Amino acid sequence: MRLVFLGPPGSGKGTQAVRLSQRQGWLHLSTGDILREAVKLGNELGRKAESFMKNGELVPDHLIMEMIRMKISSGALDDGFILDGFPRTIPQAEQLKELFIGNNISLDMVILLRVSDEEIVKRLSGRWFCPVCNAGYNYPLAVPKVTGRCDKDNAHLQRRSDDDEAVVVHRLEVYKRQTRPIEDFYRTEQLLYEIPAESAPDKVFQALLNATAV
Repeated sequence: MRLVFLGPPGSGKGTQAVRLSQRQGWLHLSTGDILREAVKLGNELGRKAESFMKNGELVPDHLIMEMIRMKISSGALDDGFILDGFPRTIPQAEQLKELFIGNNISLDMVILLRVSDEEIVKRLSGRWFCPVCNAGYNYPLAVPKVTGRCDKDNAHLQRRSDDDEAVVVHRLEVYKRQTRPIEDFYRTEQLLYEIPAESAPDKVFQALLNATAV
């Protein structure tokens, strides 16, 4: 299967994509992985990408597209793949479509993990860690017995700055502006398949298996 995974931050798409790729033997290809690999190889593309990353800038679309093109040429996508985190914008989706057409590749499905804004805020702002023992907590699967306290040593729990509720709301707004229009793009292409993703992870994974059964 040749898939694209869509979903807002906190929807679980990264975790589910990894799990599905391991189960089915399809390549899991995230933008972050592509960039890190290119930088590690130290090739021309990697050096160009690294210069942007070091300055805290977004890597231009054409560099990412060229990296995906190299993956195609190497045959890495021949046995199926899951694109996770790319495309993020309409121009990226259009460029990816042209690239695939030029290489006789067609997407089988674009899977959208549908989660409400309220649930996303609860999930991301509900991630905590213990600064003493590094134990992690998250809503709704691992909630501390006493709110704000570690179960193991009673230390005050902390959370990352980007998990602050105001930051989470901002990240959702960015997603809606940049990425949500892609849903309509792929819906028009008759490729979009929506999976409700607010239930238990195992139930969501089973829905994914059912949707991608070959």
